[in-house]
Amino acid sequence: MTARILVVDDVPANLKLLEARLLAEYYEVVTARSGPDAIEICESSKVDAILLDIMMPGMDGFEVCSRLKADPATMHIPVVMITALDQASDRVRGLEAGADDFLTKPVNDLQLLTRVRSLVRLKALTDELRLRAATTRNIGIEQMLRKDAVGEEVPHVLLVDEDPISEKQVNEMLHGHFVVDSARDPQMALRRASEGDYECIIVSTSFSEHDPLRLCSQLRALESTHLVPIILMACERDEDCVIRGLELAVNDYVLKPVERQELLARLRTQVRRKRYNDSLRSSVARTVEMAITDPLTGLYNRRYLDSHLENLFDRAMARKQPLSIMLADIDRFKDINDTWGHDGGDAVLKEFADRLRKNLRGIDLVCRFGGEEFVIVMPNTALAVAKKVAERIRSQIAENPFPAGEGKPSINVTSSLGVAAVKQESDTVKDLLKRADVALYEAKTRGRNRVVAPAA
Repeated sequence: MTARILVVDDVPANLKLLEARLLAEYYEVVTARSGPDAIEICESSKVDAILLDIMMPGMDGFEVCSRLKADPATMHIPVVMITALDQASDRVRGLEAGADDFLTKPVNDLQLLTRVRSLVRLKALTDELRLRAATTRNIGIEQMLRKDAVGEEVPHVLLVDEDPISEKQVNEMLHGHFVVDSARDPQMALRRASEGDYECIIVSTSFSEHDPLRLCSQLRALESTHLVPIILMACERDEDCVIRGLELAVNDYVLKPVERQELLARLRTQVRRKRYNDSLRSSVARTVEMAITDPLTGLYNRRYLDSHLENLFDRAMARKQPLSIMLADIDRFKDINDTWGHDGGDAVLKEFADRLRKNLRGIDLVCRFGGEEFVIVMPNTALAVAKKVAERIRSQIAENPFPAGEGKPSINVTSSLGVAAVKQESDTVKDLLKRADVALYEAKTRGRNRVVAPAA
C-alpha cells in the first residue's frame, strides 16, 4: 500500500524536485506552498508524512509544525523539516517544535527516502493503534494526546558504547533529564535490555569488533525490546551504516560530535512517541478486556463465550476428544435481592464466581451467562467427571454461607447445575447448550440444590 506524502515549500522548483523523487518511489504526493495550506490539507485529508520547508514567508515551518503537533487530530503525523539551515540550534528548535527529523539542503536522496520509509512505517503502526482505540470508544484519545510529552516519570535509557570517554560524555549530557544505564558490549546490552524497562536505547556505531546493526536487529527480535526506540550515535563516515540502520527499523540517529540539546530533543521525541503508542495499546487492551469480561465478577461474559465455545467445540470434534459443559444457576436469587438488596445480591454473585474459580482448572472456561446463571466449559472432560466436579461445586456452595455485604449477616445459598457432554456423531453447539439447559431445568423442577446430567 502506497503512502501519501505532503511536501510543503514556497519555491515551486523545490516542490517539483521532491515530488519527482517521491513519485519515482511510487508514493502519492500532494503539495502545498504555504503553512496555512499545509495545515488545511492535514486537517481535511489523510497524510502519512510531511516534508516541511522552514524558510517560508508568513508562517514559517517551525510554526506550522508546532500547530500540527498541538492538534490531537494531526499530531501523530511525522514531520521532516527540510531547510538550508545547518545550525544545531535550528535542528533543536525544529525538534522541540515536534518535528520527527531534520534534513538539510541539498537533500541526499538515499537519506530522504530511508527517512520517509522509516517514518511511514511508524505512522502505519500508530494509525492501526488509533483505529483500534477509536473503535473501542470511551478511551479519551484527545485527553491522552494532550498529556505532557514525556510526563512526570523520568525516562530510563540504555546507552551501548564501548568507548569510556564517549560514554562519560553522553552520561553527563543526559544527567538530570534521563536515567542512564550503560553497557560496553552487545551481549551485556542484550541482557540488560531484556531485563530492564527502557524507553529508548542509544547504540554507538564505533565498535572495534562488533557490528552495531546486528545488535539493533537482535534488539528488534527480542519480545521485551522490539517496540523500544533505537537511536544510532554515528560518525560522519558512517552514513552507509546509518542508512542501513534506518531500513532495519532504527528510529533515529545523531552524529558525533554530539550536540547536547539535539540529543535531548531527539530522545524526548522518541520517548513521547513510545509513550503515546504505549497508551494506545494499553487503552485497546483495557477496552478489549472490558468488552469480553463481566465487570462485577471478572468472569468472561456471554460475548466471549459465544465466540470461544465454537472454537473449543470444533477442536473437540476434530480431535475426537471429550468436552463437557455445565450450566449453574443460583437458586431463588430474586429472593436474595429482595431481602438483602442489590448490594447483597452483587456480593453473592461475586462470591459465587470466586467459588467456581477455586473448584475448576485453569483450562476451564468460566463465564457469567447473564443474571444469576453461569456457564462452565470443560475441555478434555467426560460427562462422568464433569458431573463429579459439578457435585463438588454444589456442595461447596450449599455448605458454606455467603457474605451479603458489610454489616449484614451471612446467608445460606444453594445452586442447581445441569451438565452435558459432546456427542461425537452429528452434535452442534446449539444442541449441547440445549441439553445442558434441559438438565438445569430438571434440577430446578426436582427441588433445586442438585446436579442433573442427561443419560449418556
